[in-house]
Amino acid sequence: MSGTVTGNAPTTRSGSNGFAIAGLVCGIIGLILFNFILGPLAIIFGGIGVSRANRGLSHRGMAWSGVILGIIDVLIFVVLIALAASHHGHFYWHVG
Repeated sequence: MSGTVTGNAPTTRSGSNGFAIAGLVCGIIGLILFNFILGPLAIIFGGIGVSRANRGLSHRGMAWSGVILGIIDVLIFVVLIALAASHHGHFYWHVG
């Protein structure tokens, strides 16, 4: 044979997975700021990133990290709302 390949070999695209990166960034920043907005965005972008990684793009770990951090962001928001509700709507941090 002369070196040509035929058949149904799976093709892999090596490219950047922007949604995975966006999900990870939203998840990390959401731990500190705006977790009620960035948490769901991290879950959505991370999910899209996982889907694209399953089709051959890179950064599958980043995508899953974005999903997990997004879930943590949402849980932090729920806990903060529950704490505020248990203190009759008043919740504050006292440092020092």
